[in-house]
Amino acid sequence: MAKQTKLVLPGDRNPKDSLAQILRVNHAGEYGARRIYEGQLRILKGTRHEAKIREMWEQEAAHLSYFEKAIPEHRVRPTALLPLWHVAGYALGAATAMMGSRVAMACTVAVEEVIDQHYAEQEEQDLDPKLKQKIAEFRADENHHRDIGLEEEAELAPGYDILTGVIKVGSRAAIWLSKRI
Repeated sequence: MAKQTKLVLPGDRNPKDSLAQILRVNHAGEYGARRIYEGQLRILKGTRHEAKIREMWEQEAAHLSYFEKAIPEHRVRPTALLPLWHVAGYALGAATAMMGSRVAMACTVAVEEVIDQHYAEQEEQDLDPKLKQKIAEFRADENHHRDIGLEEEAELAPGYDILTGVIKVGSRAAIWLSKRI
């Protein structure tokens, strides 16, 4: 049986372009998340928070590994902003950890809430079932990370609402930019 292709009409988003954006932005996001946790680990090493942060880092590393394989497999270029996310992710993780474990956990909550929404939007799209399943798995992990942050008293961080608001704006901006650049 011949494989049917979906007709793309003028003005329609090309499914191939959509897939490229999804892979590009998810790769960038998982890269940035891993760097955030590396920054937090550097500062909070030897504390009671190290094991939980390391667990989250390991899950982000597994997510990143998946997208590092998917990018060349689908002939998608990664975002040109990876060098920026390399520095910015680490700096965000280290800076929030320097302000205390609750602030580091507030950072985790903010980032993971944005990623949850981002992955939820992707789950609504017409995607390959295997990719959709991976996104659902990764979304569950991100929600688990958010829950860890909340269990570790993120909401008691000084200026929680302002801090998480600023980090969410930055995360949404990173998503928007990584889709396009």
